[in-house]
Amino acid sequence: MTDTSSSFFLLDERIQRFIWAEGWESLRDAQEAAIPLVLQAEHDVIVAAATASGKTEAAFLPALTHLLQADRGGLIVYVSPLKALINDQFGRLERLCERLEIPVWPWHGDISSSRKARFLTKPEGVLLITPESLEAMFCNRGTAVAAIFAHLHYVVIDELHALIGEERGKQVQSLLHRIEVAIRRRVPRIGLSATLGDMGLAAEYLRPGEGTQVAIVHSEDTETELRILVKGYENLVETRLMPEDKVYSEEPEESEDDELSAPRLISLHLFNVLRGSNNLIFPNSRREVERYTHLLAEQSTRLRVPNEFYPHHGSLSKEIREETEMALKQNEHPATAICTNTLELGIDIGAVKSIVQIGTSPSVASLRQRLGRSGRRRGEPAILRAYCIEEALSSRPTIESALRLGTVKMAAMISLLLEGWFEPPRTAGAHFSTLVQQILSAIAQYGGLAVGQLYNLLSSEKAPFPAVSKNDFVALVRAMGKEELLMQDSSGVLLHGQLGEKFVNHYTFYAAFPDEEEYRIVTGGKALGTLPVDQMLIDGQRILFAGKTWLIEEIDEEKKTIYVKRASANQPPLFKGEGGRTHTQVRQRMRELLASGERLVFLDKEAHRFLDEGRENYARHQMAMKTLHNEGRSVRLFTWLGDAGNEALACLLTNRGFQALHGELGVEVRKENDMTAEDIANALYDVALDGPLEAEELLKGAKNLAREKWDWVLPENLLARGYASNYLDLNEAMNWLRQMTTAEVLSF
Repeated sequence: MTDTSSSFFLLDERIQRFIWAEGWESLRDAQEAAIPLVLQAEHDVIVAAATASGKTEAAFLPALTHLLQADRGGLIVYVSPLKALINDQFGRLERLCERLEIPVWPWHGDISSSRKARFLTKPEGVLLITPESLEAMFCNRGTAVAAIFAHLHYVVIDELHALIGEERGKQVQSLLHRIEVAIRRRVPRIGLSATLGDMGLAAEYLRPGEGTQVAIVHSEDTETELRILVKGYENLVETRLMPEDKVYSEEPEESEDDELSAPRLISLHLFNVLRGSNNLIFPNSRREVERYTHLLAEQSTRLRVPNEFYPHHGSLSKEIREETEMALKQNEHPATAICTNTLELGIDIGAVKSIVQIGTSPSVASLRQRLGRSGRRRGEPAILRAYCIEEALSSRPTIESALRLGTVKMAAMISLLLEGWFEPPRTAGAHFSTLVQQILSAIAQYGGLAVGQLYNLLSSEKAPFPAVSKNDFVALVRAMGKEELLMQDSSGVLLHGQLGEKFVNHYTFYAAFPDEEEYRIVTGGKALGTLPVDQMLIDGQRILFAGKTWLIEEIDEEKKTIYVKRASANQPPLFKGEGGRTHTQVRQRMRELLASGERLVFLDKEAHRFLDEGRENYARHQMAMKTLHNEGRSVRLFTWLGDAGNEALACLLTNRGFQALHGELGVEVRKENDMTAEDIANALYDVALDGPLEAEELLKGAKNLAREKWDWVLPENLLARGYASNYLDLNEAMNWLRQMTTAEVLSF
């Protein structure tokens, strides 16, 4: 350790000796900057730095020093969204803290009750806990909360980006606020993340209402070389997706044509380039994880070599997932995981040589997070191998096929990644669902509260739900009463109702997010499989499933079933069910790439052929000047907005009696009866002049709005407002309409 490090000498001598013993040559930039800020215990701090840049140590080295300097024992609480990450951090911290004689306590569902009891007898040291276990502590040990956290010095929140704007993140905000209310003082918060697009939003999340006072440590200290290659494959045969309920060890039926399918050709290339090293492969669904795991294992069997390819997704058993994680961690044999976002966050899986992305990632932020797994060893590059699949063009291709949107979108995301841009978190959500949970939790903690006390605790100016008015809060409490979640005694105190007590006493209550649930797809009485749905669907909309386009006939929300029939071959799907909502910046970059002639060095010959074909068709169809396109039975609005803007625009038109469906390029409006294209253009002008509607009016009669765990409790107006706050961008839709009408370009 060089003498130029001023932060090193601020640390406790025992920690300094540990650093020397570990052979550290110097502190990282993030550590140098964060140590003096955290050590004071006077600031909330965000440490934003690349994966494997020492963020955890940037928080804990000074926090532990502060604990050692305290007059009596204290407590540091580390909140992580993943049990596996807690287990990893326990292993890292225990070696250091054992020397410091500071106990480290992992606390989640897999930890024994006797170990938890030992912590509770003397709640000091470092507590590593999930949001769900923290929630359980409030519900089951409410009267002891003040004593448990009486000597709390810091709260460290890991993977901050995974919480901002999410229901789980709002739950964490609420629990931290309730801790401070219980102990009657403010506790410094330290947020850690490798993927924060907007530091201001992150700071406001960490300390609501006081984000400007949060200290920011943003380290760009990385010398990692980045290598990217995008390979294109044209699908010449119709491929079948594996059924969703197949486990990874079962083999799907195959035909001779499957030998020529793009997925099989991709798997052969992956087999050749990945064997002998550790890698992560990210397809876009559990179904695709199963497909590629099967294809790669099958190739190993054919060549009679040891299989190095393992699956990892949320539907697999804990044992199978742990087998994959252990295969990646051990150094004796190479291993590659085919996974969903279950391996996207910071679980310690050792060094990974490369990241593989099959199809577009859910977002640029997700792609950045995944790429951070590679290139973590000194001197090794971070490697991204991406694969895009396009269907062979027919004699009369749809505009989506002709533009080669999959390849263009992947190229747009990578170009934005190289510029350092990624999506800012959604922070406008109303989070009514989590408010329902927190009302029930707070009543469990205190044994009952008056409605005014609940409002002050959860929805006053500096509480976690300040945007909820008193009228809305009272309406929500009444709705909870109607559903028997709450009851009121003769003195006016709110208690759990019969159903509320049943929910709170079950372990599933502690999670703010719902179990992963998908809609069944059924045609002619036959189930085709299941599909995740993250946007509003309506009867008559077209969806892509199992490589085919289907027309929605009916949506049964109670049974979570979508009834469909085959759509015409020349009708493109507007919803592809791949997960992730596309940001406007990505679509605008797609448009820029289609309009330019720039050669992209990260595309191989075939991928660049797709891009060139897209550019040729973009020019041929005069897409640069075209906003509205009359297609006979419908009118297409090419907006190039993100999903939130397109869905809002579709809702505005639906509210006026049109059948409007949003998709990749914009919005499609169906012509009904004697309707003309001019009628639709005139309606757009009227919407622009009249302005936006309130959410409850805009979404009146809409189906499948309930997305979050407790949305079923909400009255219709709050359900509509909650959905709009999370999924619609009315301002963006209205701005687009006003720009188009002002420029008078809404013509054919």
